[in-house]
Amino acid sequence: MSTADNPAFLGRARLGIDNQTVFGLPPVEHVALAAELGCGHVSLAVGPVPWKLDRFPGWSLLDDAALRRDTAAALRDTGVRLALAEGFTIRPQTEARDRVREFDLMAGLGAERAAAVSMEPDPGRALAQMAILADLAAERGMIFAFEFAPPHTFNTLAAAHAALRRIERPNARLLIDAMHLFRTGGTVAELAALDPATIGYAQLCDAALHGDGGDYYREASFERLVPGTGELPLAALLRALPPDIPLGLEVPRQTALREAEDYRQPIARIVTEAERLVIADQAAR
Repeated sequence: MSTADNPAFLGRARLGIDNQTVFGLPPVEHVALAAELGCGHVSLAVGPVPWKLDRFPGWSLLDDAALRRDTAAALRDTGVRLALAEGFTIRPQTEARDRVREFDLMAGLGAERAAAVSMEPDPGRALAQMAILADLAAERGMIFAFEFAPPHTFNTLAAAHAALRRIERPNARLLIDAMHLFRTGGTVAELAALDPATIGYAQLCDAALHGDGGDYYREASFERLVPGTGELPLAALLRALPPDIPLGLEVPRQTALREAEDYRQPIARIVTEAERLVIADQAAR
């Protein structure tokens, strides 16, 4: 039985709470929240986002061996998977080969994929760095998931897909973020035309279909919309995606999370609304 045919994979079990949604919630609590809400996976980075909320303490998986052990235990005891290791950004001042320790750490936690984006203005260097990251992932049995967004080196679906073809790594896949896809002019038809095997992960959120000309990073990092409450064609997007890939909820809503008496409530709403979309999509197949 494939995951797409398995009732346990429907609804919340296919959903995960991604790193940017929780604004620096420590990883043990992050995993516990995913389990509490019935989600099947999470994404983690080695440390909190730079814009961590003050309500959460600082932490570092790189520097805190006890936290690494506790995070591994939380994943094991809850059955929540680490579907995506985040934070492998390609920049002019960074060297992919220096990320070995982070790859080893995430592999030790059972990470299935390593996500990367490129902010390197030199496309040739960006491709070389992508190839190194993909090799580091492959050596640890991980998929290399490459994401694109408007400000990135490869900033459309076509450009990101072409970049993956150029590095020629069998473990390389596209990471499709709903907001980034549509704001870069991508279409459902363009996505559906791809070989499904090239898509390794997707992230759901909602937003206005067209930006207002403001700061894209700020909108994408701080104030996205709950799935189903904006203008993105999410039902059509789900229909175009492979039915068995994990769906991460990357829905940063800083104001709601900062002002909520219980930080779990805004995240629970995100999960509930996303679940409606996933169940409707599965029923329509």
